[in-house]
Amino acid sequence: MKAMKLPKELQSFLEVAETAEQETLVFTKKKRPVAALVSLRKIDRESLALSTNPQFLKIIETARKEVRAGKTASLEALERKFGVKAPNQRMERTRKTRRSS
Repeated sequence: MKAMKLPKELQSFLEVAETAEQETLVFTKKKRPVAALVSLRKIDRESLALSTNPQFLKIIETARKEVRAGKTASLEALERKFGVKAPNQRMERTRKTRRSS
């Protein structure tokens, strides 16, 4: 990811992006999208980097295809297969134990 200071000529775009908050501004050329401007006020750099990483996007798309094809397993089935309980259940018991001490 590359960062640079916004030139004065483009300051108005920055103001629009900050005003739009969650909205993404898409720039087009001959009616085709060529760039986007996104406010980063509520987005961390890691999320931004992942959302534009081709390998990560491929993993997400593969997972979506598997879900659409019904290739899923329930949490209960995985617990039975591996003989473990969900971490949240164990944590809940630990918290209760600590409170009663």
